[in-house]
Amino acid sequence: MSKRALNVAKPKLILRQLFTVIFSTTLFLPYLKSQPASAQVTRYCHISSNAVKKKEKLRLSAQKGNQEAANRYRQVVRQHSKAVSDCRRRTWPQVQAIWLRLYPCDIKAGALDRIMDNVVNKGYNQVYIETFYDGRVLLPKNSNPTVWPSVIRGKGQENTDLLAESIQKGRERGLKVYSWMFTTNFGYTYARRKDREEAIARNGKGQTSLYVVDNGSQVFIDPYNLQAKRDYYQMVTEVMRRRPDGILFDYVRYPRQAGKDSIASRVTDLWLYSKSTQQALFQRALNNKGLGLIRLFLTKGYVTSSDIARLDEKYPQEGEPLWQGRTPPIEQKAISSPQQRQPLLQSELWQLSVAHAMQGILDFVALAAYPAQQIGVPAGVVFFPGGNKTVGKGYDSRLQPWDRFPNSLEWHPMAYGKCGTSNCIVSQVKRVINTAKPGTKLIPALAGSWGESISNRPPLEKQMQALSQYKSYIKGVSHFAYSWQNPKDDSDRKFCRVR
Repeated sequence: MSKRALNVAKPKLILRQLFTVIFSTTLFLPYLKSQPASAQVTRYCHISSNAVKKKEKLRLSAQKGNQEAANRYRQVVRQHSKAVSDCRRRTWPQVQAIWLRLYPCDIKAGALDRIMDNVVNKGYNQVYIETFYDGRVLLPKNSNPTVWPSVIRGKGQENTDLLAESIQKGRERGLKVYSWMFTTNFGYTYARRKDREEAIARNGKGQTSLYVVDNGSQVFIDPYNLQAKRDYYQMVTEVMRRRPDGILFDYVRYPRQAGKDSIASRVTDLWLYSKSTQQALFQRALNNKGLGLIRLFLTKGYVTSSDIARLDEKYPQEGEPLWQGRTPPIEQKAISSPQQRQPLLQSELWQLSVAHAMQGILDFVALAAYPAQQIGVPAGVVFFPGGNKTVGKGYDSRLQPWDRFPNSLEWHPMAYGKCGTSNCIVSQVKRVINTAKPGTKLIPALAGSWGESISNRPPLEKQMQALSQYKSYIKGVSHFAYSWQNPKDDSDRKFCRVR
């Protein structure tokens, strides 16, 4: 091509390229204008701070009645939901949840939208709503058939269903919403009922559970008590009518005590002295000698060789004292004296008492989970990794038998170790991993906040990094709690007044 031809071609080429750019921009201009704020996510699937500010600005404008802002806000919500969902699919952990308590002020217009936006902004795809706690339940006053008062009970709010609304708002943002519930801790309001006195747990020191907890707000019930079972089952059934995506049972244990009482080493330390628990224990006896020894052990805290001899004389037709789980290797009575048999029998009576107390917890949580499992909704148990430990000849006073929870339940170990590093947290989770049966869904709960150390615990990102070595066992992690990450917001919501 000649130099002159080349010079003529250049302007034509430039015009053609310019036309292509203008045409392309014009074609996609409506799309670009309609796009919501950027949903760029950070390393931990957090929505970028710039996008968060734009979304909140749109929410506030929409709340004031700006329809255009409302439309754009909904677009942003969908975009952020997808961004976090995509990020979670490619980023460990695939499930990242947060624990959240709602307050009466959260019924205000826009409050739940803002809270759920904050949850998504931090890269969470699940949220655990505290539904039953401190003797109150998150059910509308006019639709609350339980024995517990509603969290929302102000005048004109009798039909406000904050649980159902939070489930809806969460799902609009791609969140799975679980109900998080206290279990054997029924709360002080339950203890005030004269018709429920027999349902409260009692130890052998003449104490009910109300008087062994420092703050006086926790009341643990007798898990064998039929009335307590009915009350709790009714509440779970009512909660499940709101169709949460899952349900978590917390406080699946006995009271945590302090000092020397933190170790249960004698039968009188155990919560075996309420009527229903004792009746169930007596029913474990398989012969008269077994029943007699169980009664004596509960009454005195020990049995003597004289006690054994008297029972031998009273029931000569029976062999060894028997109860569920006891299988003497040989007919010891024929070759051993009462003095020789006494140490073993007393040791086995202690183990029977501990096992009976723990079995009550296992049976209670099985009953509690049934309404959810019947309709295919996941149920999980929340526990302390140290809650089942033996200490010398005794046991942790909580008697939390988490190692015997079935793997049909999700396991949520509270790895709240405080040692300044992640080492003690990792060791707690590792203990659970080593104990869990194959197929158990493990979702450890971590305490803390992003970007800062709290209560001698490292930032959440450091805890997460330390736990990532077990990613083949752990697909989900939860963070306690929303209030820790947003302390001012939580305080404002807790103490505000609803007008």
